[in-house]
Amino acid sequence: MKKLLAAAFAASLTIASASPSFAADSGKVGVVVKIGGIPWFNAMNAGIDEQAEKLGVDATMIGPTSADPALQVRAIEDLIAQGVKVIGVVPNDAKVLEPVLQKAKDNNIIVLTHESPSQKGATWDFELASAQGFGEAHGKLLAEKMGGKGEYAVFVGSLTGPLHNAWADAAIEYITENYPDMKVVGDRYGVAEDVDKSRSTALDLMSAHPDLKGFMAFGSQGPIGAGRAIQERRMIGNVFVVGPSSPGQSRRLIKSGALAGGFMWNPKQAGEVFVTLADKLMKGEKIEDGETIEGLGVVHPDFENRNIIVDQLVAINKSTVDKLAAMGL
Repeated sequence: MKKLLAAAFAASLTIASASPSFAADSGKVGVVVKIGGIPWFNAMNAGIDEQAEKLGVDATMIGPTSADPALQVRAIEDLIAQGVKVIGVVPNDAKVLEPVLQKAKDNNIIVLTHESPSQKGATWDFELASAQGFGEAHGKLLAEKMGGKGEYAVFVGSLTGPLHNAWADAAIEYITENYPDMKVVGDRYGVAEDVDKSRSTALDLMSAHPDLKGFMAFGSQGPIGAGRAIQERRMIGNVFVVGPSSPGQSRRLIKSGALAGGFMWNPKQAGEVFVTLADKLMKGEKIEDGETIEGLGVVHPDFENRNIIVDQLVAINKSTVDKLAAMGL
């Protein structure tokens, strides 16, 4: 695949371009993810590349160098200026992106989002896991690991990202209703897209709360950082970490027990869906209730809120992590 090394603005970005043999009139697709260079979004980029090659679409993934919403805004502004036909986004801050996504739509650009249900300014948002199902699965897993008792803390990607907070809401509600002897500590911590901040926050919380027995981390780097903190404090088997992670990155932590496990969807598959939906909508095709869309299966869209949500959870544990990692995830 051809790789473009470009800097569209002052803050550097990780940019990868796919499909050198795209159809001349198909239009360009730019997908702005939360942060470049981490395994989760590397896998997403592979999905974008492969599906773009398959469908003959000119698709590019842009990964900012930090999980800063301002960098996403600048990347989207640049794509608007380039005159792309479709902009895809995995938002760091749904609210911050509203004006620039509306600007894109005002310029007749199709806007697709992921991990941001009911995103204002989006033509469609798609999810490979429902917020309720994903949150409850993690809440149940943490409760099982903790024996249904003790204090736990919750990490999210950001305090303003709707999807991570919806997962947290569902998980906490499930635990509260089913495990009254479990108590959440403090507020949520918006550190889970930063491995170093997740680690340091976990270390601080364990120092401040000696009875802390668990971490539920939503964000691909949160489980990694918290797991490393557990290792450092030699608390494996005493403090449990659950959350979605990249299996290739988390494999050693899972096998050591520092990371108890979690659930995920396939980020490579999400990359493929970005391109599939972009291609479909650029052709003027509509999303129909009950139709089968590659990568999503049979869909029942929420036309009012512009959401396409399916449940395709994949368990990450000692039994599955090697196979998942071998898939490049």
